Amino acid sequence: MDLRKLKALIDLVEKSAIAELEIADGEEKVRIAKHGGAMPAPVYVPAPSAPQAAPEAAAPSAPAEPAAPAAPEGHLVKAPMVGTFYRSSAPGATSFVEVGQSVKAGETLCIIEAMKLMNEIESDATGVIKEILVENGQPVEYGQPLFVIG
Repeated sequence: MDLRKLKALIDLVEKSAIAELEIADGEEKVRIAKHGGAMPAPVYVPAPSAPQAAPEAAAPSAPAEPAAPAAPEGHLVKAPMVGTFYRSSAPGATSFVEVGQSVKAGETLCIIEAMKLMNEIESDATGVIKEILVENGQPVEYGQPLFVIG
C-alpha cells in the first residue's frame, strides 16, 4: 500500500470518532486502531502535604517522602513509533549497544517491530550510552524515551 494512502488513513482515524479501521486491498491488509492517543512518559509529582495542625495539638511529624527520581541527564532518544522494543537483531544475538558504549549519530541502537516490520532505530546524537530505559521485548509508545546518551 502506498505510504501516502496509509498516512491519509491514519489522519482519518485520528480526526474521526471511529476507533478502528481495517482495509483490504488485494493481498495487502491494513488495520489502524485508535486507543486514546499515545501515553506520555510518567511524570512524578510529590503528593501535597497534609495541612498542619494548630501548635497546641501538634502531632508527631510523618517521615519525609523519598525524592522523586530525577530526570536522566543527557540526550534522550525517543521511540518514533508504537511497537515492540528489541535490543538485538535476533533472539540470542548480541545487543546493538550496551551501557557505557560510545555511539555515533546514525548508528543502530535497537529495533522496534511495528505491524510485522522490523524498524532499525538509529542514534541521532554522538556520545556514550548512559542508560537503557526499556527492557527487551517490552511494548513502547510513540515518544517514549528509550536511551540516554551523554
